Amino acid sequence: MNKLALLLLLAALALLPALVGEYYVNLGSQILIAVIFAASLNLLVGYAGLTSLGHAAYLGLSAYIAAWLALRLGMSHAFAAPITLIATTAIGGVFGWIALRASGLSFLMLTLALSQVVWGLAYRWTSVTNGDNGLSGLTRPSPFGIDLENSNAYYWFVLLITVAVMAVVGRLVHSPFGASLRGTKDQARRMSSLGYNVWGIRWCAFVGASFLGAVAGLLYVYFHKYVHPSVLSVTSSAEVLLSVIAGGAGTLAGPAVGAVLVVLLKNYASGYIERWDMLLGAVFVFIVLVMPHGIVPGVRSLFTRRKGGRA
Repeated sequence: MNKLALLLLLAALALLPALVGEYYVNLGSQILIAVIFAASLNLLVGYAGLTSLGHAAYLGLSAYIAAWLALRLGMSHAFAAPITLIATTAIGGVFGWIALRASGLSFLMLTLALSQVVWGLAYRWTSVTNGDNGLSGLTRPSPFGIDLENSNAYYWFVLLITVAVMAVVGRLVHSPFGASLRGTKDQARRMSSLGYNVWGIRWCAFVGASFLGAVAGLLYVYFHKYVHPSVLSVTSSAEVLLSVIAGGAGTLAGPAVGAVLVVLLKNYASGYIERWDMLLGAVFVFIVLVMPHGIVPGVRSLFTRRKGGRA
């Protein structure tokens, strides 16, 4: 995507609240949060080649920690937010230290097991999490006196953070660290023989993905002002993994496109089909058959073939 197209897209997104009603503004906020969440997992799946089925743990942990600090300790958002990000990232670092002792299917199963531990705690540690009732009553922050209880203001707030996250991820994956991360995905043994600390590079990517997942969790709990253990479920992890793979792992735009697709199907299909996840599975199978590498790489390949045919 060239700079002009990117600027036009950003302008259109910024003008959305002036063009549509509150329902679609809130839907836009949900999509943007999902984009950040998918971008965080893409660091692992797309660039490090590490498929995780427990990434919802970081979104859920962040949401629960932020809600608990505000509701139970009465802490202001100015203090609760950074503490939440630091705590969730630290837990991500520990989980990464454990999970990266394995690779392939074993790594996937370890991430799943760790996320299920957190999910189980959310249900059973009722004195902290309130169990199946969840934590509710949270308010949104007011940075610089801006009332984020207003749907339009919150949408612009989330849009600003999404742009910042995508810019940081873009710089990261095109940096020397990003090149070494892709190297560990393609040729781990060769990278190790060249003197690179493959485990350390992957662990740093895991920590970075945990931090961005925590950012998505903060925005999630501020949007809903409520958190329930279901946010930590395998389904939540599977949805974000599906977003990354369907859109195109290892690309900047792919996970964003996949996140848009999943959120729209979740919001609209669920209103007409009780088992909407079956439809999501059918769409995923179709994408894999037609565009094995994802929507964005598939569309790029289609345009390249057309240009080559014209030439």
